[in-house]
Amino acid sequence: MNYKVHRLDINLEKDQLTLEKFLNELSGEVISIIPNIAKTTIFQIYGFTRKIDFIIIIEKIK
Repeated sequence: MNYKVHRLDINLEKDQLTLEKFLNELSGEVISIIPNIAKTTIFQIYGFTRKIDFIIIIEKIK
């Protein structure tokens, strides 16, 4: 079995259709989706708000 790792720069509040299109175009099985949560403001550092910069998608291919 082989795996492929994809990085998708995304704003989940605005780019839901982009994520859906990307996932539907994958030929293999999605194993995991890992968000990268950026901490750029004081509110984000203390956990009051969150911002996802990009997501990592791990795909199992044949």
